[in-house]
Amino acid sequence: MPASCLLTGSYGSTLRYKSVERMKPIGKHSLLGASGEISDFQEILKYLDELILYDNMWDDGNSLGPKEVHNYLTRVMYNRRNKFNPLWNSLVLGGVKKGEKYLGTVSMIGVNFEDNHVATGFGNHLARPILRQEWHENLSFEDGVKLLEKCMRVLLYRDRSAINKLQIAKITEEGMTISPPYSLKTYWEFAAFENPTQGAVGSW
Repeated sequence: MPASCLLTGSYGSTLRYKSVERMKPIGKHSLLGASGEISDFQEILKYLDELILYDNMWDDGNSLGPKEVHNYLTRVMYNRRNKFNPLWNSLVLGGVKKGEKYLGTVSMIGVNFEDNHVATGFGNHLARPILRQEWHENLSFEDGVKLLEKCMRVLLYRDRSAINKLQIAKITEEGMTISPPYSLKTYWEFAAFENPTQGAVGSW
């Protein structure tokens, strides 16, 4: 199961930090990715550290799987929303436990679902249509990475606040690996990029 995440950390409209890692392993079976406020993401990671520590203290040979962690996050986000003090993040939680894959998402107000592919932010509008068209159950990891890079490239071309640095994670029954940050190859010589207002009705 591959996953990807851009590394931008903005201060207002300034792209201040360009190597902010937004994916973290949670326990033995889960990986969490987040878009949105960095400090709120750090707060969520504190909650999860406490959850995993409490679970490990039982020492009963069992451990929380991705479905349990995702359910916990839905309650946390919805609880904070009801206090009118939401955590300004959209979260993606994926993992594998006992051969069963799981992928779910939760918004800052607690809206949540699970699916074969999920995205946050602009990705919901621009990347998921590509995923719906090209994703299939038997996709290899290498082809999955190519598909994710295609989605990220589409998002990069259409968001002035994005950068081309990203990370790719791989989740298997044996564990998780997160790649070092790397730059996505881009091409800016398209005619539409050189004169984007040409032929636009009502353009300045």
